[in-house]
Amino acid sequence: MNRLTAGLAALAVLAATPALAALKPGDKAPDFTAPGALAGKDFSFTLSKALKKGPVVLYFFPAAYTSGCTAEAHEFAEATPDFEKLGATVIGVTAGNVDKIKDFSKEHCRDKFAVAAASKEMIKSYDVALPVPGGWSNRTSYVIAPDSKILMAYTDGNFAGHVSKTMEAVKAYKAAK
Repeated sequence: MNRLTAGLAALAVLAATPALAALKPGDKAPDFTAPGALAGKDFSFTLSKALKKGPVVLYFFPAAYTSGCTAEAHEFAEATPDFEKLGATVIGVTAGNVDKIKDFSKEHCRDKFAVAAASKEMIKSYDVALPVPGGWSNRTSYVIAPDSKILMAYTDGNFAGHVSKTMEAVKAYKAAK
């Protein structure tokens, strides 16, 4: 079995099994700067800068151009205008197929939000590593308040539910303000 086949097999198993996110609500989100793409153009994302504008929806996904990650990107793209109305920034982050994120940001994020390349350090600091060769991240979504505190953390290999859960958390944050 080659590495890609092994990785995809592990993703399939993990997709069927919900898990708990490593960082919990109330934890401080580690700051990071990551290279990425927005609308097919190079982009650098810094969490602390984005938090100055409002909450951040940070979602990790295993790899660009896989079926679940593509569907999740489409859902986040459709919801991005609603997140923006609430003052939230959406950023997708992956360690898989990072050489393809420029095209992925244009085609599947539909020019609506940035997608960035996660470093090994970032994956470790957020504790979102998949137990497969290649250093891919699992599917975990966070909502982070402007004070860098985690408001919501959700890990599930199935992409369904990530957008609705993060939207609920952003709305609850805004309602509490």
